[in-house]
Amino acid sequence: MAEEVKLLGRRLSPFSTRVRIALNLKEVAYEFVTVEIFGQKSEILLESNPVYKKIPVLIHHGKPICESMIILQYIDDVWARNPSILPSHPYDRSIARFWVTYLDNNLLITIWGMLMAAGKEAAKEAAGRAAEILQTLEEAFKQCSQGKDFFGGDAIGHLDIALGSFLGPLKAGEKLSNVEILDEKKVPLLVGWAERFSKQDAVKEVLADAEEYIEMIRSMNDGVPTV
Repeated sequence: MAEEVKLLGRRLSPFSTRVRIALNLKEVAYEFVTVEIFGQKSEILLESNPVYKKIPVLIHHGKPICESMIILQYIDDVWARNPSILPSHPYDRSIARFWVTYLDNNLLITIWGMLMAAGKEAAKEAAGRAAEILQTLEEAFKQCSQGKDFFGGDAIGHLDIALGSFLGPLKAGEKLSNVEILDEKKVPLLVGWAERFSKQDAVKEVLADAEEYIEMIRSMNDGVPTV
């Protein structure tokens, strides 16, 4: 019997992107269902995630799983075939989870500050904070990659997916603030990693580019959200 897999999300949601990349890595066929998250939220979203009422939600055989990184672990457990998303060693898993928490608690809000800044000075201030965070992540890449192409080693994994999902909005923030954050002189390892990550087959079809995010911000400012 064919598996019933649906993903509730939006194209410009980095958290939805994380799940799409993971499903693509595992070669899992799924239906992507775009749901309304502004104003009157889609009924299927309210039914599937009544607690947070947020995307993404993975529905597998009618059962919903919520929160992007919880979903990634579920995908890795259910479709246990290679490639693995989470590192096999408990210590490496704990380090990856640590850095994902750091990303979600620090980088996301900073990128959002760049995108929604009221003026040039505010945008540059947010960009400066983002640059500091990326400098920290440059060191994390040295530690986690051990000289290989990705945080996960030879192939993209848990932390690659988490950070990679922010590349589109980060590059949009660079354009809107007119500040280069992924600067090859300052974070050469991350610049190389971003190029390699974006070219992966599991990534390139679902990773939205900077212009799509910029258009989203403009539409939000006009009162017509298009996430």
